[in-house]
Amino acid sequence: MQQEDAIQIMNDPLAQELLHSAIPARMAYNGTDGNPRVIPIGFLWKDERIVVCTASNAYKVKALAANPKVALTIDTDAQPYRALLVRGTASVEIFDGVPSEYLEASRKVMKDEQQFRAFEAEVRSLYKQMARISIAPEWAKVLDFETRLPSAVEELLRRRDES
Repeated sequence: MQQEDAIQIMNDPLAQELLHSAIPARMAYNGTDGNPRVIPIGFLWKDERIVVCTASNAYKVKALAANPKVALTIDTDAQPYRALLVRGTASVEIFDGVPSEYLEASRKVMKDEQQFRAFEAEVRSLYKQMARISIAPEWAKVLDFETRLPSAVEELLRRRDES
């Protein structure tokens, strides 16, 4: 899939709904020991990239420096399930202080202004540096389990209808 095609899928209305929701992404990457890992993580869709932030000393920062390939899913927990599947390459930058994207992603889940301000003060006092991980989508798929199904199910339906 060309990156332009992936971006077109990311601009699908359902994909945009999921990208702007308070649902955490589940990010998969390979650890430095070669074993796969999947973590829930807050994110922000910005400038046609998925941005996540974490402590600069987090294990995933070292792992992504060694192997920047990742996969993400953002999905609902009620039927009919909705999901955005993404594969891409991560780039990691270390920032002094707290990147604005971390606070923007946190605001999606924290609606009370007073609570958010207390959270922001705590975060700013804790993190002297943070890692900003930016993921460029290289492949994407939207599933709504009504009209857009996993490819294996689509193939089974096609075979059944052909017979």
